[in-house]
This record gives sequence, C-alpha cells and structure tokens, in this order.
Amino acid sequence: MRFDILTLFPNSFVPLTESIVGRARENGKLDINIVDIRAFSKDKHKKCDDTPYGGGEGMVMTPQPLWDAIESVKKRDSHIIYLTPKGEKLTQKLVEKIAEYKNIVLICGHYEGIDQRVIDNFVHQEISIGDYVLTGGELPAMVLVDAVSRLIPEVLGNENSAQNETFTNDLLEFPQYTKPSEFQGLKVPDVLLSGNHKEIEKWRLEQSEQLTKDRRPDLIKNKH
Repeated sequence: MRFDILTLFPNSFVPLTESIVGRARENGKLDINIVDIRAFSKDKHKKCDDTPYGGGEGMVMTPQPLWDAIESVKKRDSHIIYLTPKGEKLTQKLVEKIAEYKNIVLICGHYEGIDQRVIDNFVHQEISIGDYVLTGGELPAMVLVDAVSRLIPEVLGNENSAQNETFTNDLLEFPQYTKPSEFQGLKVPDVLLSGNHKEIEKWRLEQSEQLTKDRRPDLIKNKH
C-alpha cells in the first residue's frame, strides 16, 4: 500500500518512521511519500495562501500549488482524501473500507481550508477524525495512516490481533492483563488463569458487552 501525503509542513511526519508503521515501511509493506506542497508554488516567495473571495477571516490555500502537487502523484487508481472537519467522521468501518485501496493520496489542509475547485476536481472523499478543529490536516493524516496500516497483512504480526480490538463488531475491547498474576495485592481474574478457553472467551465477550453498554451505548443502538 502506498500513501502520498501532501502537506505544507513535511517535517511533521517524523512519527511515521517509528514503531509499527516505521517497521512496516522498512519491511516494504507500506510506502509513504511526503510531498511538500510549497515546492510546487510558482510564486517567487513560494506563497500558498491568499484572502478568501467574498471577505471573511483567515486565509485559504491557493489552488495552483496543490493542484500541481496532486497531479505529480495521482495515479489512475488513486483514492484522494481531503482531511477536514467538514468530512465524514472516521470510524473503524470506514478505516476498513479505505484499507481496500492500494494507492491513497492524503491532502492536509491548513488555514481556513483549500480552494473548492481543487476539491471538486480531485477529491473522492472528505474525512474528519472528530468533532473538533485542529490547526491543520497533518495530525489527522497520521491518524488515518496509522489506523489503515494496522490492517495490512503481516504488519501487526498476529493476524488475529486486529479482529479482537475496540470497535470490532461494534464492541469495546475487554480488559487485558499480563504477568505477574498478583501485583500490589491486585489479582488477575481467575478465569484468565484457568486454561479453559471457552470460559475465557465467554468472560471476554461479557466484559466487552458491559463496557460498551456503560461507555458507548450508541454503538449498541447502531447494531439494531
């Protein structure tokens, strides 16, 4: 899978060289290309923003640099996503759909957004990571890359791991414990030490259902 990330701040993406995503890149499972939009600006000062037509506060990303940046990476099968608070909210189900694409272009907006003509001509999908506003699309882009890359075969190592996590089957993940079996007088639930896998699975499901009911009852409603 390949991500082309278009941004005004390419140095923001150092975290994508670390941990699971970093190893996926080293192992050739994931290709991430960071594109500096400013490098495509034809303005002598490399300016990429201007005041909005019609008046209003803030600045808008001008179409020319971003347009040319997209053209430089766009392939016939590219799925182009614009990260914006106005977009569809990112969920695990949406992550799973995005993971079906092989070539993904991410546009990181800034200022008051990007010129609508770029959106109309290139963007297939607008995505938000939540109901709040950030200073730019760099953090949302990293969130999306991280979430999608975990679904690439062999990236996590254990192929069953992603199938038993929070939001899978609209349930929050059950509590996890590890060694030692007793710490500071606090013990691991006996069922997890029993070796009875049927009872363990039953306990985990009950815990997931109760946690979901207590913390995210909306997920249960969405199942009906």
